[in-house]
Amino acid sequence: MNRFQSWYRMQPPAMRALLTINVVFYVLWSLALIYIAATRAFVVQQLALNPAWPDVLLHPWQLLSYSFIHMGTGLGGFLHLLFNMLWLYWMGKEYEELHGSHRLLALYVLGAVGGALLTVALHNLFPTLGFFGGPVHGASASVLAIMMAVAILYPYKSVGLFLIGPVRLLYVVLGFLALDLLFLSGGGTSVSAHFGGALFGFLFARAEQRGIDLTGWARVFFERPARSRAASGRGGRADVWARRADAWRSADGPSETSRTATVHRLRRTEPAAPPAPEAYTPSDVDRILDKISAHGYEALSEEERRILYEASKK
Repeated sequence: MNRFQSWYRMQPPAMRALLTINVVFYVLWSLALIYIAATRAFVVQQLALNPAWPDVLLHPWQLLSYSFIHMGTGLGGFLHLLFNMLWLYWMGKEYEELHGSHRLLALYVLGAVGGALLTVALHNLFPTLGFFGGPVHGASASVLAIMMAVAILYPYKSVGLFLIGPVRLLYVVLGFLALDLLFLSGGGTSVSAHFGGALFGFLFARAEQRGIDLTGWARVFFERPARSRAASGRGGRADVWARRADAWRSADGPSETSRTATVHRLRRTEPAAPPAPEAYTPSDVDRILDKISAHGYEALSEEERRILYEASKK
């Protein structure tokens, strides 16, 4: 239990909150809520996504609430939750550490809403088809949004697949979507939510690349009180980067061990080999970390992001 508590406390705040909400609801649902007629009906009718028009207008919170609940039972329901949470953790934690907790939360929410909107649209355009009906539940749309956004922002990122080996993350996402189409007539999978989440993840990444901030509203959930920020002189993600920069410079001279340990946290999955990068020096990385601590990750140029990306692989 102590190990789990230590691991749990070490998770960045948005990741910790998202995992907690999804897992706690599933446990409550499996142990109690599903067996009580009133609570079962409330969850299905009020929290799951029921895309029929115009009823959904009377329950707009369903566009988001469905992404926090997993109502499957038995082994299939457990695996649905398990793989959603594993992919959320594998992709989301690194994204949160690099871009900030508010961005991960915003991406999760926008992915859920995107999946819901496409489901509502397709269900009402093709009401006789059962592919786009409800009730819809689960975090898959949000998870695919995060995976797609990471795949677009870091095109060389790869993941190791069992019996296959390293595969570009973008190909993994496209593979998931292709399987959705292949088994379109199968029951239980909301294909429209998956595609909507992936689409909104793509649009989110493109907006971020163009300097368009879609996440400002989410900062309120992670801002520290003004007194705390004033006392520290820094706040939020800049403080994290500043500590990394201090750790980087604390070694006497260019200690390869200390520098490698610091940047290794930035990249846990070995990417496929990109084109040979131009040479850079440890002082270049020092300068980039200083810039992040002062102005944030978004202030980096493409070349500076490339250098940080290459340094994080060592």
